[in-house]
Amino acid sequence: MGLAVPPPPPPRSAPPPVITAIVTTFNEEQNLASCLESLLWCDEILVVDSFSTDRTAEVARRYPSVTFVQRTYYGSASQKNWAMDQVGGDWILIFDADERCTPALQREILGLIAANPRHDAFTIKRRVHFLDKVIRFSGWQHDRVVRLVRRGCARYPNRRVHADMITRGPAPILRNPMEHYMADTLDEYLRRIEKYSFWGASQQWKEGKRAGAKEVFGRTVWRFLRTYIFQLGILDGMHGLVFCMLQGYGTYRKWSLLWGWHANAARGRLPTLPIFDEDESIWRGLEDPPPQRYDARGGGATAAKS
Repeated sequence: MGLAVPPPPPPRSAPPPVITAIVTTFNEEQNLASCLESLLWCDEILVVDSFSTDRTAEVARRYPSVTFVQRTYYGSASQKNWAMDQVGGDWILIFDADERCTPALQREILGLIAANPRHDAFTIKRRVHFLDKVIRFSGWQHDRVVRLVRRGCARYPNRRVHADMITRGPAPILRNPMEHYMADTLDEYLRRIEKYSFWGASQQWKEGKRAGAKEVFGRTVWRFLRTYIFQLGILDGMHGLVFCMLQGYGTYRKWSLLWGWHANAARGRLPTLPIFDEDESIWRGLEDPPPQRYDARGGGATAAKS
């Protein structure tokens, strides 16, 4: 009697997709722990820091799943493009340190990726908190950003500030929002406005733009009226009034800075601009081959696995 032939082993199931979270930081010791705690369900977390001078590095190194890297800051778009080039997993989830992933958003993302979606990018709504109050209107009721992408299917354009991600194909909106704790104090938000308005003016200068009464006065007034009246900031109460006036101030500061730089340039005094990233590999298109992944032993940044 012949020996029975054993049945063939069942086919191996494909390993689940790897999700890597990217968090960019600078002096975020107050925010980072809560952000990382909300992302610990991801397979990996890459923190790209801009040489913080507070305890940001110490906070990041508490978590075994976090890789902590430091790189010179050339703007959010440059930092995130560089970070995406370091990732080897299947999906990338991008968060700022003042943002939180909710359990509902986590479940939605995990279910979505497990179903092998046909889209390569997804948009996430943001629920904005300003001085411990949710801003329901004021132009932020439709705030949404592309933050979940299949690796190699999205890039940020070459802009120092306010760069919207370019994706291969549409990026449907997920149902559940992230929480965005924009500012806990007014001083903090004023510093943010000053930083972003300077970067915005620098971008306009780099692109050869000019500013006159239409920009300095017209855009400022329109920004306030648009957010406070037409986008119903008045319904956010005193928070809405202050928030919308600050939006107008940020617009005024950006365009008046640009006007002042041109006025000084006519007298031979050029502005001191922030450093822009001139590395062409950072701004490659979606069809261009990716650069070699970062080697922690090389130069240009420092890396440490916590």
